[in-house]
Amino acid sequence: MPTRVLVPSGVLGLGFDRKALARGVAMRPDIIAIDGGSTDSGPYSLGAGQSKYSRAATRAEWRELMLARAEAGVPLVIGTAGTCGADATVDWMFDITAELAAELGQSARVARLYSGQPAERVITALREGRIAPLTPAPEITEAGLSAMTNIVALAGAEQVQAALATGAEIVICGRTTDTALIAALPLARGDHAGAAWHGAKIAECGALCSTHPMTGTIMVEFDAAGFTVEPMAEAAACTPFSVSAHMLYENSDPFRLYEPGGHLDVTAARYAALDGRRVRVEGSRWVPGPYTVKLEGARAAGYQTTILAILRDPRYVAKARDWVAGLQAFLAAEISRRMGLEPLAYSLEFRLIGQDGALGAMETRRGQPVEIGVLGIVTAASQALASEIGKLINPFVLHHPLTPDEELPTFAFPYSPATTDRGALYEFALNHVMRLDAPMDAFRLTVTEVGHARR
Repeated sequence: MPTRVLVPSGVLGLGFDRKALARGVAMRPDIIAIDGGSTDSGPYSLGAGQSKYSRAATRAEWRELMLARAEAGVPLVIGTAGTCGADATVDWMFDITAELAAELGQSARVARLYSGQPAERVITALREGRIAPLTPAPEITEAGLSAMTNIVALAGAEQVQAALATGAEIVICGRTTDTALIAALPLARGDHAGAAWHGAKIAECGALCSTHPMTGTIMVEFDAAGFTVEPMAEAAACTPFSVSAHMLYENSDPFRLYEPGGHLDVTAARYAALDGRRVRVEGSRWVPGPYTVKLEGARAAGYQTTILAILRDPRYVAKARDWVAGLQAFLAAEISRRMGLEPLAYSLEFRLIGQDGALGAMETRRGQPVEIGVLGIVTAASQALASEIGKLINPFVLHHPLTPDEELPTFAFPYSPATTDRGALYEFALNHVMRLDAPMDAFRLTVTEVGHARR
């Protein structure tokens, strides 16, 4: 029997086509699987242990998926819960699930797969030579590991299979690879291993492998020889081009994808259109290897205060970069004179929004903007210090002249006060793999009954 995996969307919180979801449920999937996050939005979520997505949006979409699960009578699995997959966000997602189960009158067994790593475990692995760097990877020390606010290991298919083996109807996973939650059931049921991992890679972002990416929902059917992918929205279609191209997405090698326990090789894969909507893929190969899991970690790198001013005078707009250079030199002297701070004690960066705010010195395109936003970013060892520097530079960012012999200008600022305290600044500090003797050595499972039995 083939295994059907219904993927409602590329990530919970982004939305999906409700009619497409209903069509997918009607096709009787064996499991519903959806991703909950990634590192795409930077280190803050992992550092703080908080979801990037609003609780209200997450709750509303999860409610629909819990109803779809009950209708289909199959497990519902989410990976990398709460954007980062930290233990705190797994529990955050569990609280939402328990609320909804009570509200909907559902009774469900919920398995929580925790991916959080105590620093001591990683330090022990480092001492034993079981940690290896990826490229690029920062230097790590025992002290640096102890200073991280959150460390997670990316679970693979084996850990998701262990959660499903508990008989759970809902599985909330911590950090997982994007593909693991889709590949887990086909692999457990004996479907083609290469196809399971390849189809999971194609389906990881929902309908992104189709002609209408924002519709979200797709169905992947796995069997002993390959897989077939079909979008559930009527307006969408999968083509050999749209499916094969997804191997390029977030992957440095379009033919290989590394996972815990080996890698996928699609060099010999062949893509064929079955009709105007479905694509069949065969020829993918799974190559077993050492069982390693990727580690991600974040730590506080300081605290930030920002300030925003807007230049509109044509002369200042035309000479914005010169103005910032003069302002920066002036402020460095003022901070040293008034606060006694040397340059290494803080960071002050200016970005010109509308001129080169994204690329800075690498920008090659030039235009004639009407106005330029000047974003100042202060980073220091404490929020109090960053805030104090922000207040010191405030009047100069809003009134500093282009030349010494002219009147003080007045610039616009979009809110008052013009400075904003941003709190902790986090940075990624781990990009390594850890070798395990057994897949569950770095993970733990908790199973809980939630909700109320139906009458």
